Amino acid sequence: AAGASVAVNYRSSEADASRVVDSLHLADGAQHASVRGDVTRVGDIQPIADAASDRLGGPIDILVNNAGPYLSTPFVHMEIADFDEIWDASVRSIYLLAQAVVPGMRAIGSGRIINVSASSAYVRNRSIYTVANASVITLTEQLAVELAPTVLVNAVAPGQIHESLEELRELAPAWADDVLRKTPLDRLATRRDVARVVLQLCGTAFDAVTGVTIPIDGGLRLTTNGS
Repeated sequence: AAGASVAVNYRSSEADASRVVDSLHLADGAQHASVRGDVTRVGDIQPIADAASDRLGGPIDILVNNAGPYLSTPFVHMEIADFDEIWDASVRSIYLLAQAVVPGMRAIGSGRIINVSASSAYVRNRSIYTVANASVITLTEQLAVELAPTVLVNAVAPGQIHESLEELRELAPAWADDVLRKTPLDRLATRRDVARVVLQLCGTAFDAVTGVTIPIDGGLRLTTNGS
C-alpha cells in the first residue's frame, strides 16, 4: 500500500503465498512475487535473494526477517535438532540473508533491514525461544554498526498478538486472560499495528535511527515478571 514491490518467501505453503501475492496485485497492480525456500537451509539463502531480486526487477532495498518458530521445551529435555531449528530460523537466517542482500543495497546506496524479535526476549522462562529472540536484538545492534552508514538495521519485538488470542486461550485460558488484564493499553497489539511500525522504520522519519528494537506489546513488559 505504501508503494513497495513485495517478494513473499515461503517454505512449503505455496497456495497461501500465492493468495498473499494475488491480494497485493488486486490492491495496487504493482509487481509482486512469491519465492520458495527454507531459511534454515544455508543452500537456500542466496537462491531466495536472487529469485526475489530477479522477479521484482532490481536489487532488494528492504529486507524483513520474520521467521521465528516457537519452542519452550526446557533445555535439559530439548533435542539438538529442535534447538538447531529455532536458532537457524530465528538468528542464523538473519546474518545469512544480510550477506545475500547487503551488496545490492550498497550498490544502490541505501537499504533497510527490519528484524522481528518477540517480547519473549525480555523474560527468562521460554527456553530457546527467549535465547533466540534476545539474540535477534543483539544481532540487530551488531549489524547496525557493521552496515552503517548505508544500511539501517532495526527490529520490532511484538508481544501477544490479538488475532492469536483465541488460539492461546485454548492452550492456556488463565494465562491468556492474565495477559490482557496486565496490558496497560487494555488491548493487545494487532498484526496491523506491527506492520505499521515496520513500515515506519522503512520510511524517512527513521533516517537517523539504527540499531534499535521497538517493543509492540501495549506496555505488558512493564507490568509482568515474565509469568
